[in-house]
Amino acid sequence: MTEDKAAPASGSILVVGGGIAGLTTALEAAEVGYEVFLVEKNPYLGGRVSQLNQYFPKLCPPTCGLEINYRRIKDNPRIKVFTLAEVTKVDGAAGNYDVSIQLSPRYVNENCTCCGDCAAACETEIESDYDFGMKKVKGAYLPFEMAFPSRYVISPQIIGTDDAQKCAEACKYDAVDLAMAPKTIDLNVGAVVWSTGWEPYDATKIDNLGFGQYSNIITNMMMERLAAPNGPTKGSIVRPSDETAPESIAFVQCAGSRDENHLPYCSYICCMASLKQATYVRERYPEAKIYIFYIDLRAPGYRYEQFYDKIKEDENVFFVKGKVAEVSEDAGSKNITVVAENAVTGEKIHQTVDMVVLATGMQPTAADAKLPAALTYNEDGFIINDFAKGGMFASGCANKPADVVSSNQNATGMTLKAIQTLVRR
Repeated sequence: MTEDKAAPASGSILVVGGGIAGLTTALEAAEVGYEVFLVEKNPYLGGRVSQLNQYFPKLCPPTCGLEINYRRIKDNPRIKVFTLAEVTKVDGAAGNYDVSIQLSPRYVNENCTCCGDCAAACETEIESDYDFGMKKVKGAYLPFEMAFPSRYVISPQIIGTDDAQKCAEACKYDAVDLAMAPKTIDLNVGAVVWSTGWEPYDATKIDNLGFGQYSNIITNMMMERLAAPNGPTKGSIVRPSDETAPESIAFVQCAGSRDENHLPYCSYICCMASLKQATYVRERYPEAKIYIFYIDLRAPGYRYEQFYDKIKEDENVFFVKGKVAEVSEDAGSKNITVVAENAVTGEKIHQTVDMVVLATGMQPTAADAKLPAALTYNEDGFIINDFAKGGMFASGCANKPADVVSSNQNATGMTLKAIQTLVRR
């Protein structure tokens, strides 16, 4: 019998993805003594959670949890963070991986004080991906108020233009560096945790639900940004067509989920997200009517069931068990009519509302772009963990649909698996 050779306690772990699962993985590994490299493709950490208005179970704003995690990262010298970075190669075996990381230029260095002079000098505006295109930002921008790293970004779209030069000239701290170029760094690590997260399913692919055709149909993640104080409307939930307060809203569940033509699985979060968003509407517009069209409503766990029961007591919230077949728009008012068959009564319903929110499902980021490593995926693009092989693991929504709490729990488990890989080699 061959005895496993133990690796030194200084073995390092690569965490790919800086959303809530990646942050948890990185922090828990570093705080028990391991060196961690945290790689994030965006110019900021926080992932999807940073885009939310509130999250379960306490309906906290993202600042509630992220701010603490950012402070822990800042205070921990064992964590090296790379933003605007993507892993391009992973070779080797458990305990000994050679990794290449491509770093894109930020065009702003560590001298940045977030004074905003570069943005003030910039005239070009670009679409905000963070706000799903619902507003524009300057070509020199801070991703959001509490972004980490707390540093501006110069968009590649303005590099080589007069605007870029104006940004550089406006900076008193020599923080704008237009000569920054892409570069590659190579690392050797003992384990890799893929926390690559999820993307909202592309609602334009759902032909019968009108997204992209009718202006007053939005997705659930767009609703989060509308309700958020730092969103495109500073927290006002208004109709995109005329920026008026909606008197009625329909939530359409399973928009693309549990559908063999789109996402065949349940995305786990959608029902609770819509119930939560119903509270956003109730707080702002107490008299507004809310219609929730669903196949099945899933409230996983006692606390979620209690929340569902509370929403059901609201006399202005109406639940309709029926899959929405089609939607149409009134050309004059831009109101939307939702058509569904009530599965309980058999009645065909035509409900006209001011605004529709599609509960689009979560698709793993790896579904469309496979990762540069020897990983196994299920048919939907989620990474399958091979615990016998070890070395590389998926956490959070890279592994399965999950909410924030479940993602954190899963990330803790995958941290332990990564550490076990190091100590067994």
